[in-house]
Amino acid sequence: MRRFYLNRIEDETGISGTGIVTEGVQFSDGSCAMRWIGSKTSLCFYKNIQDVIDIHGHQGKTVVQWVDSQNLIR
Repeated sequence: MRRFYLNRIEDETGISGTGIVTEGVQFSDGSCAMRWIGSKTSLCFYKNIQDVIDIHGHQGKTVVQWVDSQNLIR
């Protein structure tokens, strides 16, 4: 497992704001769980980190910021 944040550089919608907007974890099989930070939260699950980027990356306006440089537990 390894942890990540989504760091939003520019907020296109005006909903989530900028800076760290989620906390996430990538499991050893590559799947991800992510929780939105703020007053309106949700918990989301994704097949892989690329799906997270494709859905929430907004062409580079939001980036994955890894907390752990490598897998912690396998």
